[in-house]
Amino acid sequence: MEILIIGGTRFFGIPMTERLLQEGHSITIVTRGSRCNPFGDRVRHILCDKTDGESVRQKLGAVHYDLVIDKVAYASNDVRSLLGNIRCDRYMQMSSCAVYKESGLQIPEQAFDPAAHPLIWMDRPADYAEGKRQAERAALEFMPADACTFVRYPVVLGPHDYTGRLRFYAEHVAAKMPMRVQNPDAEASYIHEKEAGEFLAYLAEHPCAGAVNGCASGTVSQRKILWYMEQVTGHSAILSEAGDPAPYDGSAGDCSYDTAKAAALGCRFSDLHTWLPALAELEISQTRGTL
Repeated sequence: MEILIIGGTRFFGIPMTERLLQEGHSITIVTRGSRCNPFGDRVRHILCDKTDGESVRQKLGAVHYDLVIDKVAYASNDVRSLLGNIRCDRYMQMSSCAVYKESGLQIPEQAFDPAAHPLIWMDRPADYAEGKRQAERAALEFMPADACTFVRYPVVLGPHDYTGRLRFYAEHVAAKMPMRVQNPDAEASYIHEKEAGEFLAYLAEHPCAGAVNGCASGTVSQRKILWYMEQVTGHSAILSEAGDPAPYDGSAGDCSYDTAKAAALGCRFSDLHTWLPALAELEISQTRGTL
């Protein structure tokens, strides 16, 4: 297939693109040029600001793509500037489980219907979740619903996570710094970066209409994440209302996602606890080198 990827040069975009290349697809990657292209001449690399519709039309409008994978859709205007200026058969958007407005266990895709959400044309807002809802809704203005896939992940974890969120816990445990965790026993879902990337690539060859959840099997609390790190350091985590606010905090209760739709497509995810302890140990080892 002729596949256009918006983004894809870091974090779980790398295993996604690698898998697509292994499957023999013709790949064009679009970035702003702020990061190197790790794939070299195995892909076509086009520099373009996807928020500039005229630039998108000039640089991408001449080719008809079988599939567009959009990893940087954060608001409705992001989607309009892209889909309003290219031609494609299918559109896959990297969305987020943040679109769901309520916490709960085994949340199904039907808990948020983008077609029923009021459309507001907007640039990227401070409210990340609403921006993602608007991005999904905007796609339906340009593509038939059955040609759109909205891939919803919770927080993605892995050794190449550039956000530093898991590193926050490692640094605070290793250095015995206090942190504020409002609901340390709330259970939450996560997904590993490798599976996050490879599931996107899998969906390229196994079309799926509408939204689809992806996450590791099982849940974990912040207290358990801290426990994994305590086992490595021998230090007890210091929880205090006066401490630095923890990045995974804020959930009012347990939260997990139904992945039955992904399973029906033939994809099953790993158990969270088979890889999280090793990842916690890796974060501690890298933290020790900087303290």
